[in-house]
Amino acid sequence: MTPVSGAVTGRRRATLVVLCFVQFMLVLDDTVVSVALPSLRDDLGFSDAGLAWVVNAYYLAFGGLLLLAGRVADLLGRRRVFLIGVALFGMASLGCGLAQQPWQLVAGRFVQGAGAAMASPAALSMITLLFPDTGERARALGLWGAIAGLGGTTGLVISGVLTDLTSWRWIFLINLPVAAVALALLPRLTAESRAGRRARVDVPGAVLGTAAVVSLVYGLHQAGESGWADAAAIAPLFLAAVLAAVFLLAESRTAQPLVPMSFLADRTRAVANGATLLFSAAFYAMAFLLMIHLQTVLGYGPFQAGVGYLPFGAGILVGMRLSAHAMMRMGVRRALVLSFLISSAGLLLLSGVAAGDPYVVGVLPGLLVTSLGCGLSLPVLTAAAVAGTTEENAGLGSALFSSLQQVGGAMGVAVLVTLAERHHDASAGPARSASEGFSFALIVGAALLLLGAVLIAVLLRTRPASASDPTAHQTPARHESGRAEQDRRM
Repeated sequence: MTPVSGAVTGRRRATLVVLCFVQFMLVLDDTVVSVALPSLRDDLGFSDAGLAWVVNAYYLAFGGLLLLAGRVADLLGRRRVFLIGVALFGMASLGCGLAQQPWQLVAGRFVQGAGAAMASPAALSMITLLFPDTGERARALGLWGAIAGLGGTTGLVISGVLTDLTSWRWIFLINLPVAAVALALLPRLTAESRAGRRARVDVPGAVLGTAAVVSLVYGLHQAGESGWADAAAIAPLFLAAVLAAVFLLAESRTAQPLVPMSFLADRTRAVANGATLLFSAAFYAMAFLLMIHLQTVLGYGPFQAGVGYLPFGAGILVGMRLSAHAMMRMGVRRALVLSFLISSAGLLLLSGVAAGDPYVVGVLPGLLVTSLGCGLSLPVLTAAAVAGTTEENAGLGSALFSSLQQVGGAMGVAVLVTLAERHHDASAGPARSASEGFSFALIVGAALLLLGAVLIAVLLRTRPASASDPTAHQTPARHESGRAEQDRRM
């Protein structure tokens, strides 16, 4: 390797580290408020209904703005949109940490979600373009997925520690150093990249698509809180369906659509995104239900439950390490089928956890098997979801994948939590009744993953990752020229 190529490789790796830590911060804020909610309610005077908006405001902004932000990143520059998103997220985190009124915290959480929607797809698309080689990309996405998985897992633990030892305000203020480092380093590490073909933003498509996703996520959360028969859930879900239909019609008739129909028709990406919906539905619901089960049925305290969840992060790391090798040796289709089957088996093991079961023999085995399958799945799903993307649409592919993760997660929590609440025998006692609902919901989650494995096996047709792939190996000229120019400057 020449000194120049060594320097380029070093900068690419440093860029990857910075992007991964920002993703850790963004995913952390998906879950970090969960344990702190009672303290927030007491300190700021939230009502029960208002408290739900501390969580929902972030989900709505993050999930609803992803498609628009991803496309804007393609057109205006991925590094620029990423830095704006990180700056916005950091300022909103400071506002949340200093909030004195409920509305201030909810507004801050919404702005946090908007910043995350800008930063996350831009970061993933930069990784996709920085590592065009199949093997390098698999390893980079494995690290990306590992950091994201750890963010979701450790958010509960960090929230418990900071809330118990200091104040809930620090669950937001800890974001500031990460944001500051990213804003200082990234402009020095990587050049700007954007679509080579000038195009305008599809404003009608952006409004319709954003409104459809926001309505869907809001309706799913309302269904989880008030039931599927409640008008508060039915109205936004119906509106989401209407808006989605109008969106597809409008996109098919415009010359420069926000989401080209040809992009959605790609078989590999379509199957990967469909599998992502099922995967996210099962795993978001599992995390939600397991944390409640550990505290209400097994009698764990918040901090104890958070620590008990830590092995999930260790299993994800092991799975991530094995994922790149599995994808290279087995190909995307077989690696995904295997990982979904392992995850399904893990959920079945967890479904048997009942009151009085010791942690080591009751909870831990299912937790480790499930996390191993999750770690194996995430990088392969990500690689398949952005397969074949170029300078023209890398941000869109990343945004669509991230948006489906959010929608699938909201759907899983709404549906499976409702099933858990309704599938019980009140005459069996509170603990036995709660265990029956928990078990049934996780069995349904395992069935969703099994369905995903079948769909992948039947519908996905790809070559092994080690095979020659002109699309994967093709390096966009515009990005390479920008990077070469940056190398000469440095």
